[in-house]
Amino acid sequence: MNTKLTLTIDRSVIQDAKKYAQKNRRSLSDLVENYFKILVNEEPTDQEELTPLVRSMKGAFKISRGIDYKKELTSSLSKKYM
Repeated sequence: MNTKLTLTIDRSVIQDAKKYAQKNRRSLSDLVENYFKILVNEEPTDQEELTPLVRSMKGAFKISRGIDYKKELTSSLSKKYM
């Protein structure tokens, strides 16, 4: 069930967000809803919520279930920059 929400946001931020939403063929409500989902660690529920770039990369590589990607990323970055 959708519920209306009133927010007070700086005018310039709203204008920029509207431009971004229009450019990406999304609604401002959709952007805000997905942001809130990220904040509370929920996955987007629908394939349409992925940007075309992310959708094109989905499934590009496989990773074993037992791998901790954060640990692997930290290790790789440490090797690269240390």
